[in-house]
Amino acid sequence: MILQAEHITKAYGERQVLQDVSISLQEGELVCLLGVSGVGKTTLFNVLSGLTLPDSGRVLLEQEDITGKTGNLSYMLQKDLLLPHKTVLDNVALPLILKGVKKRDARNQAEEYFTQFGLQGTENKYPGQLSGGMRQRAALLRTYMCGDRVALLDEPFSALDTLTRTAMQEWYLQVMEEIQLSTIFITHDIDEAILLSDRIYIMSGNPARISDELIIEEPKPRSSEFLLSETFIEYKRSIKKHFCQ
Repeated sequence: MILQAEHITKAYGERQVLQDVSISLQEGELVCLLGVSGVGKTTLFNVLSGLTLPDSGRVLLEQEDITGKTGNLSYMLQKDLLLPHKTVLDNVALPLILKGVKKRDARNQAEEYFTQFGLQGTENKYPGQLSGGMRQRAALLRTYMCGDRVALLDEPFSALDTLTRTAMQEWYLQVMEEIQLSTIFITHDIDEAILLSDRIYIMSGNPARISDELIIEEPKPRSSEFLLSETFIEYKRSIKKHFCQ
């Protein structure tokens, strides 16, 4: 077990957002948080990353308590947030520079991953010169530079067109395995959750709780034919019942 959140509760004033939420992530897993917009998924991510302190509960990274401590997990928001006035290389190297690494050394360290992330040849370009898919690759590499064990991805593919999104999903699974990264990602897309996840946590209610945990036993990578299978449809039925009550 690489990451655990235990009995997380969070309120903003009188509004209770999270109630006794517990999740876990094993090394090498891709785990999804699935729920409707506004249910509290991003609040939970903010707690996991240390940006928000829970009212109760704790977060453990390899059994070390990191509750309220930033800089331990990498965190990518829905938008890529690349700085338009900086080159792709300097955007990717920025987390290392913020950690105190000298600019030249940070660039050298970041550049080592450009081929693996499919970004070779973009080092001196600017974000405005890249396609949506290439911008997401750059943002994901920058995220990896923040922390190389666990990535928190908040709907990372939602802004992409369908074909680019499918290609990026397949690419991310491959890279994740190569660099031995463990991932929790947020989505409200049931198909995406079933296609990519090892396990799915379903968040529902007000305040939000984990209403179910679903293990996807189909081997990865999962083909497009799997989306049409009876097994896939059964997984989808099992999930949708939580949102149709």
